[in-house]
Amino acid sequence: MPSQPIEPASTAADPYAFEVTLHPRPAEATTAGLLDDDWGSWPVLHVPRNSPGRTLTAGFDETLDRFARLPRMFAEPDGSFVWVSPAAGEPWQVDGNLFERQGKVLLVDLKGCCPPAEFDRLLAGLGWPTDPLMFELVRAGVFLDEATFRRHAAARGAAGDGQRLRPR
Repeated sequence: MPSQPIEPASTAADPYAFEVTLHPRPAEATTAGLLDDDWGSWPVLHVPRNSPGRTLTAGFDETLDRFARLPRMFAEPDGSFVWVSPAAGEPWQVDGNLFERQGKVLLVDLKGCCPPAEFDRLLAGLGWPTDPLMFELVRAGVFLDEATFRRHAAARGAAGDGQRLRPR
């Protein structure tokens, strides 16, 4: 009997902690197998070989412009960016790089921690939710769908892993 994914306990207040590469999610991606890691058991996606080379519909320059309008976001023309929390409250930080192909966003590397609502603001700059995304866990080398990624990132955040991902 196949094992079932473990649903970690989390709350809306749990920050996300992550080291991922965002890609457009192809329609051909299907659930296939499980990843077991320190935060649970997670269904992974099987992605056809030619899919990771696709681009988002978002333009590279327009995405950088949208990112630069976020408060406390520092975006460079080469695609690198850092986004930090307000001075008051729980500290968080997201570091990233946009990569382009023919003027469109090809993929986005992200590392850090932040509240889920802030993560949604970041994704909106990429055209989400109109463009479906998949999330590659960098160290494991597997793809997750959005709902699974969010549970994984919340489990890492609840475990305190965001402290390790944030510069001191």
